[in-house]
Amino acid sequence: MIQSPSSKLQIEILGHTAQITINNPSANTWDPESLAALPQIVEALNKDSNIWSLIITGSGPKFFSAGADLKLFKDGDKAMAWTMARLFGCAFESLANFKGVSIAAVNGFAMGGGLECALACDFRILEDHAQVALPEATVGLMPCAGGTQNLPWLVGESWAKRMMLLGERIPAQTALNIGLADAVVPAGKAKETALEWIKKSESQSPQSVQLCKKMIQSARLKPLFDNFTAERESFVDLFKTFDQKEGVNAFLEKRKADWKNS
Repeated sequence: MIQSPSSKLQIEILGHTAQITINNPSANTWDPESLAALPQIVEALNKDSNIWSLIITGSGPKFFSAGADLKLFKDGDKAMAWTMARLFGCAFESLANFKGVSIAAVNGFAMGGGLECALACDFRILEDHAQVALPEATVGLMPCAGGTQNLPWLVGESWAKRMMLLGERIPAQTALNIGLADAVVPAGKAKETALEWIKKSESQSPQSVQLCKKMIQSARLKPLFDNFTAERESFVDLFKTFDQKEGVNAFLEKRKADWKNS
């Protein structure tokens, strides 16, 4: 059984889905303890063949996460800045590298590092009262956990600059309109909707989904023609698996596939 090394990150297993709840009242801020715990959790999930999907959400009705606890930076300690930058980077890079589908069920405000956490997921489902922002520059800081890189990829340079250079706070519907959110749902429905989306993913081969995700994310990093070759190689690699044979034969036999993730 997978357990969290920190009470500030709670884990619940729902079938093939792991749900992580950020639980650090009152604003679900990230601190060294919770940031160090997240890579450990994701590593354990990635090793568990029974876990295919991941949902991350915040406790309570108001905050997904308000980001870093600014009290850590009040003394201008450069060593603390390095520590937190490294922890934030490792935490959300590990989240981005979760093997299967990951969904941020954004149940309220997602500010700074809170939004960077959501940006590290494959999908973002926002409740209609949620607001998102990367307001670090308003307090003399800047995003350091992927925000300057991941946000422009989703919304384009202009909106990314509006959010970071002008400090604009974006309501849920605007986030949907610009491609930052994938869905907007009524208050209290983000987790429920995320689980519905997970069901769609889990109707497919988990190994196929994992390889598709890997190739999509690789498009940011490698030349197009390199990835064409890797894409073909990944296709052939699936023929080493049980699920490839199961999927094709289930279709031909007009029955539901029984995925084994093997």
